[in-house]
Amino acid sequence: MPNGQVATASRGRRIAGIAGIAIVVLAVAGWFLRGSFDKPAPATAAAPPPAVGVRLAATKGVSSSFEFVGRIKAENKVEVRARIEGFLEKVLFREGQTVKAGDLLYQIEKVQFQALVDQAKANLAVTEASLIDARLEYDRQLDLSKRQYSPQSTVDRNKAVLDTADARVLQAKAALTQAQVNLDYTDIRSPIDGRIGRTTYTMGNLVNPASGVLATIVSQDPIYVLFPVSVKDLETIRESRQKDGGLAKIEIRLRLSNGHDYPLAGAWNLTDPQVDQQTDSLIMRAVIPNPDGMLIDGQFATAVIRERNESPQLVIPQSALQVDQSGYYALIVDGEHKVQQRRLKTGANIDTDIVITSGLAVGDKVIVDGIQKVRPGQVVQDAVLR
Repeated sequence: MPNGQVATASRGRRIAGIAGIAIVVLAVAGWFLRGSFDKPAPATAAAPPPAVGVRLAATKGVSSSFEFVGRIKAENKVEVRARIEGFLEKVLFREGQTVKAGDLLYQIEKVQFQALVDQAKANLAVTEASLIDARLEYDRQLDLSKRQYSPQSTVDRNKAVLDTADARVLQAKAALTQAQVNLDYTDIRSPIDGRIGRTTYTMGNLVNPASGVLATIVSQDPIYVLFPVSVKDLETIRESRQKDGGLAKIEIRLRLSNGHDYPLAGAWNLTDPQVDQQTDSLIMRAVIPNPDGMLIDGQFATAVIRERNESPQLVIPQSALQVDQSGYYALIVDGEHKVQQRRLKTGANIDTDIVITSGLAVGDKVIVDGIQKVRPGQVVQDAVLR
């Protein structure tokens, strides 16, 4: 066989051998792959249901309440002003501090006013000396007149001089009093207990009665809350006030703008004697303790008046209440340990609870702990919290 044909035949046998090996490898790999895919996957253990804490919806004695938007108002507010003209020599308070009645706040230069007092004292001494001289002369002429040694006209003239001297003494005393008052006005003192605001003028400035307000002092404790009440609500409140043939004191509670209840209760102490004919309402006022200065003059607060008679109401903890665009709801656990969503209508807040007017029944298990871990329809492990 020629060499070219031998080489071609040898190359053909090698290619056929390689192709056969590849077919065997692919067959073996396919067998292994089929065995791997056909083998069932091992089963994984199911995750346990999430644990949640629940409280049972229950009834509680609750008194009906009225809520009114009110405004805090200080009992006393004083605008400190200068009553004389002079340069401020001292400013003796720190802005924002609490001051007592009689505390020295400002001091105006005293030199010129002290000089006026000294001058008035000197004038008084001169007029008193003149009065003494006039009285002695009058007494002398009167005695001579009684013995016919002096004419009556001289006695009358001396009496006029005496009366004039007496009047000048009164004038001098009045001038001294005015000078002393002006000197006292150089010390500007706090007329009330309270908290002082910013000072308009600082040391070295010229002040006078036309300078306006130097600073404002606002009393802190106690403090008022004023709120409008309709005539209809007022009649209901007055009926609830009747107790044992007398009138019980109406307790006022406050809820602040952040939703928290003010810890101290106040008492209703004034009802406006006139009704606003446009709104058919009148202003009520209550006095509230404010020892820590938490309530500030001018701020808004909700005044709450609760009736004394209690009635059973369904309540749940406020921590169980949720809200979305559709309103309030709560998540409960049913008899099959599944989570359900209940739409609610709410009433008043009672301490840490809230009144539920519809959507729940007594004994419903309301989720209060673990709300973020569950969703409606999910099975859970519930435990009643105490």
